[in-house]
Amino acid sequence: MSKDSMSTKVGDWVLYNNHQLVAFNKPAGIPIQPDKTTDKSLLEMGEAYCRQPLHLIHRLDRPAGGLVLMAKKSSSLVDLNEQFREREVEKTYLAIVAVLPPGGSSGDVTHYMLKDGRTNKTRVLDEPAPCAKEARLQYECLGSSERYHLLRVKLLTGRHHQIRAQLAKLGCPIRGDVKYGFKRANADRTIDLHGWQLRFRHPVTNEWESLTAPVPDSPVWKAFADII
Repeated sequence: MSKDSMSTKVGDWVLYNNHQLVAFNKPAGIPIQPDKTTDKSLLEMGEAYCRQPLHLIHRLDRPAGGLVLMAKKSSSLVDLNEQFREREVEKTYLAIVAVLPPGGSSGDVTHYMLKDGRTNKTRVLDEPAPCAKEARLQYECLGSSERYHLLRVKLLTGRHHQIRAQLAKLGCPIRGDVKYGFKRANADRTIDLHGWQLRFRHPVTNEWESLTAPVPDSPVWKAFADII
């Protein structure tokens, strides 16, 4: 959904809901937790909807949209945190770019990342360096429109602004992401990065769960409707 047409009812964003966990399809532009603005966060709205405290399991940048999983119980939070730490959770994103990566239609990418807390930006290095963390992802081009390309990105590590920074390092910043080098901002200041799929083990049943968040209902995303 575009910011103009998206539902403002939190219940319409719910993708998955049980006694242990709840997942939302966060609209781009909404903060995941309270920040320096007075804007309502997904965490606050989710707690009001569920009528109980919720625990953030992972993060999604404010200008991006897509799947966010939260825990209703502290025991579930501990279990999912361990799954993320052990890299058992599969995280897949969609990104719209104007230029394909130099490696072609698919590839595995490894960089080393340094977060700058002062600028809230991440610097990407080609070689290891003191304090730099390894960042790995896989990408595949699913298709192209007249002006843009749709990349499926699988995160193998979880670093600050990882997809945004690594794609920019490859010369293909995400559409609208002027922070990382795209030439024009989107009108609503969002970026075309979408948390698409998440696969994890349920903390009680231990069965694998696979969730998918529908993409925004905007023209640039609709151009890829036949391949998503």
